[in-house]
Amino acid sequence: MDEFSRLSLHVPEPAVRPGDQPDFSNVKIPKAGSVPRPEVDVEPEAIRDLAYSIIRVLNREGEAVGPWAGLLSDEELLTGLRHMMLLRAFDARMLMAQRQGKTSFYMQHLGEEAVSCAFRRALRKGDMNFPTYRQAGLLIADDYPMVDMMNQIFSNELDPCHGRQLPVMYTSKEHGFFTISGNLATQYVQAVGWAMASAIKNDTRIAAGWIGDGSTAESDFHSSLVFASTYKAPVILNIVNNQWAISTFQGIARGGSGTFAARGLGFGIPALRVDGNDYLAVYAVARWAAERARRNLGPTLIEYVTYRVGAHSTSDDPSAYRPKTESEAWPLGDPVLRLKKHLILRGAWSDERHAQAEAEIMDQVIQAQKEAESHGTLHAGGRPSVRDIFEGVYAEMPPHIRRQRQKAGY
Repeated sequence: MDEFSRLSLHVPEPAVRPGDQPDFSNVKIPKAGSVPRPEVDVEPEAIRDLAYSIIRVLNREGEAVGPWAGLLSDEELLTGLRHMMLLRAFDARMLMAQRQGKTSFYMQHLGEEAVSCAFRRALRKGDMNFPTYRQAGLLIADDYPMVDMMNQIFSNELDPCHGRQLPVMYTSKEHGFFTISGNLATQYVQAVGWAMASAIKNDTRIAAGWIGDGSTAESDFHSSLVFASTYKAPVILNIVNNQWAISTFQGIARGGSGTFAARGLGFGIPALRVDGNDYLAVYAVARWAAERARRNLGPTLIEYVTYRVGAHSTSDDPSAYRPKTESEAWPLGDPVLRLKKHLILRGAWSDERHAQAEAEIMDQVIQAQKEAESHGTLHAGGRPSVRDIFEGVYAEMPPHIRRQRQKAGY
């Protein structure tokens, strides 16, 4: 019998560990404006290269260049800047509140503000997002009351969820924000199902699913791609690649696909990668995908290349698995500072006005926090009663069923 070589298992390893020098040499960044903008009705196989490149609009000098530029006015960009600044200030106050014991748990968006804030501006009222816990910008950019967000975080007597959800797991049908699922990746299949239902009803509304790079390893992610591609559901499938899942680098979930966007190619879904720290690029790509869905051309998969600056959550210590200075070495910069630089270059903004806006926004957030903290806890210990829980879970029994049960002696 021939001798066979012994088998060994391949376990992907991060390029750097705590104490090492940060290394992002694997992130190939094309020149801003160099990636073409295809027609909305393009065939997926014609744009395979876009799953491996990165669409960028803002260059290093702060100029908006290339075929994806020119879609937003200065006024719209100033609104976008304010949304990102508001989300950042909100994050800072809620993180502090958690450290002070005012809430049990919080998850920051630091460094990822452009992804959700810009995306929301490309949607219409009635469209539905199925988010993860790091897309609060979808609510901020749609003017959802910040006090209501804080009420839910503090689980007080005005908590919109009545104490039945974890902090940061918001919900608002009116603002197109489906309640967040703590079970990773389940929101992806929900998004595809909702979009299919919209198409079956001949409606005009589209859906957007959200997932992190680590969660793409879940089976629900792959099931979603099967149904979305087979039935050409009007859905935008978003992957936020912020380089790290909780304690785990992206290589575990990415496997040998090269990029997360490339996962869509095998399903015949148009797949694009975009600079997630470039507000203009995120908006342009989101609008392209939304138009494709509205024209009944099917799903689009978008990978947002960004970086999670903070911890995964207040229960996480990133210094245990990545270099402390890694965020400073991230090559795509800070989304707030990049948009600020662009607006100053255009003469629509200044350092002085930015500093003033920061102070005004922080004051707005502090006032909202004071209002939220003025309301008492939902119940003793901040927990809902058993009666409240059951009333929220089980629907009232229909009269005809009640009569049938009474006749049967129940």
